[in-house]
Amino acid sequence: MPLKEYRKKRRFDVTPEPSGEKAAAGKPKHKLVYVIQKHRATSLHYDLRLEWNGVLLSWAVPKGPSTDPSVKRLAMQVEDHPLDYASFEGTIPEGEYGGGTVMVWDIGTWEPESPDVNAALEKGDLKFILYGKKLRGSWVLVRTRGFGSSSKPSWLLIKHRDQYASTDDITVTKPKSVVSARLLAQIARDGGGDVAKAATGDPQKAPSKASAPAKKRAKTAAKRTSK
Repeated sequence: MPLKEYRKKRRFDVTPEPSGEKAAAGKPKHKLVYVIQKHRATSLHYDLRLEWNGVLLSWAVPKGPSTDPSVKRLAMQVEDHPLDYASFEGTIPEGEYGGGTVMVWDIGTWEPESPDVNAALEKGDLKFILYGKKLRGSWVLVRTRGFGSSSKPSWLLIKHRDQYASTDDITVTKPKSVVSARLLAQIARDGGGDVAKAATGDPQKAPSKASAPAKKRAKTAAKRTSK
């Protein structure tokens, strides 16, 4: 059972996450699903998921994807997820595995550049093209050492140099859900989750002059008085 670990960690009479049991075998689709879910659980991270062999291969990316080819982002491989998880956006009850708020940050399809995906995964060097609403172009996942374990190895997610490469931080410039245009705090509020916790995963506004500490305001006033 490819989803045994996924199901073992979750109580589906409590969490709204899909169990994957209703997924129909059907005929193979021409295009493979790709999704990144922004997840404010114990800490903020982004879950990269690629459809392969009837499941979503999954990696947790603590700092999120970077479109800058010079930046290598740690990606910890986690348990496979069911295909219908790709559309899941909402709140997981606190106390449950992964308790917190989940956003569909990007979604689309992917295409392997590696001629043999299974061999590439075994080797630890998977090259692929993303056709998402936010992320596009050529990428690579490279297995590395120093983190993780034999069951949950660590990889590096790297953007290849192409017309979609950029030094802009896309996690900051495009923070909203691609399916609902909501921030994490809004998703939590609508789902009865922890809004304050979810909000820490949203871009923080720079403090305005009106909200400057009283000490700073007093110092400024003192300078004006002494003139």
